[in-house]
Amino acid sequence: MIGEKIKKANEEAIQKLLKAQPTIIGIGKAGEDIPKMTKKTVLHAGPPISWDKMSGPLRGAVIGGLIYEGLASNMDEAIAIAASGEIIFDSCHHHRAVGPMAGVVTYSMPVWIIKNKTYGNYAYCTLNEGLGKVLRYGAYSQEVIDRLKWMEMVLAPVLKATLKLSGEIDLKPMIAQALQMGDEGHNRNKAGTSLLIRELAPYLAYTEFSNEDKWEVLKFIHSNDHFFLNLTMPAAKCSLDSLEGIKYSTIVYTMARNGTEFGIRVAGLGDRWFTAPAEIIDGLYFPGYSTEDANPDIGDSVITETSGIGGFAMASAIPIVQFVGGTPEDAINYSRSMYEITETENDAYKIPLLNFRGTATGIDIRKVVETRILPIINTGIAHKEAGIGQIGAGLVHPPIKCFEDALEAFVKVLEDEGEL
Repeated sequence: MIGEKIKKANEEAIQKLLKAQPTIIGIGKAGEDIPKMTKKTVLHAGPPISWDKMSGPLRGAVIGGLIYEGLASNMDEAIAIAASGEIIFDSCHHHRAVGPMAGVVTYSMPVWIIKNKTYGNYAYCTLNEGLGKVLRYGAYSQEVIDRLKWMEMVLAPVLKATLKLSGEIDLKPMIAQALQMGDEGHNRNKAGTSLLIRELAPYLAYTEFSNEDKWEVLKFIHSNDHFFLNLTMPAAKCSLDSLEGIKYSTIVYTMARNGTEFGIRVAGLGDRWFTAPAEIIDGLYFPGYSTEDANPDIGDSVITETSGIGGFAMASAIPIVQFVGGTPEDAINYSRSMYEITETENDAYKIPLLNFRGTATGIDIRKVVETRILPIINTGIAHKEAGIGQIGAGLVHPPIKCFEDALEAFVKVLEDEGEL
């Protein structure tokens, strides 16, 4: 009896995920568009965490965010304010948002507004800063703040005007095409970024901004292959959020990490987090760095894997092994192994090298615990100290404890309700 209820609930969850239609509808401002934001709210990646438990890169990003907002004028003031209790720290996920790496979102930051046209729910994400010294890796120097201000004052207005001319952009076919072109939607977004430029450029040219502003915007996007990451993430987020609260479902609808803990949420258990210490990433390090310098796994970008792309689609992006480590055979095997812990194959996101088989989709906590096969995640590696930035990239898994605890909690709920 309970088995049939779980099966039916999981079928409902999978259908909601597959029928989602994530669509760009505009550019907004965090404080005006993200629910329950205040001028002293700082959102971050991963499950909720307090200032005293934050890792170096997350602390650095918070410092930068407070300086950017004018709430502090230097590092010491920012630290004092952050520790004072007057700042509201919360998970991006509690506000229908996602953020890469540290994931810090503050009131004035521009955000992509993504709508799931099938179910009417929204997701939000900041614009990607590019490479080098950036806030998401904990940097907060003047060049970081200046770039954020340029993004607020030039990049966002130009993109907002462009989208008014172009109209809404359906992200699902764009992501599907990017997978056919060698992306996997997490650490390789070269094709997705290129497709986005093709979609925007004709309309951007007809905006009323100066030629210099338009040139700077196109050059900025063109120089940053990860620009599309900040669209695959909210696309996955709004697709998965429609699963929240499906009673009896054992499908994972959130995976996220804050640099200290890894957390998951399960459809049938609502907004409850199951956490364990985040792992150190196994990968390729830039010259001069090693695992001793690495911060534990951090960022909301694992929402891509949660939806069935990212590491799950590594067989679509074979060259990525040169960046994260391993061999082409490893990439193929990782994608194949994910079918063991998921409910279905995606009907939109296909892997050419696997005879156009759909990506493994719908992580089931029961299958993870039973097989001991953990979701594969490819990700950047942040230095454990604020401000140094990215020091490599590699592969990592969630802690098995997250899934074991979630399954125990699921069984407890069934017992309490007399289902077992």
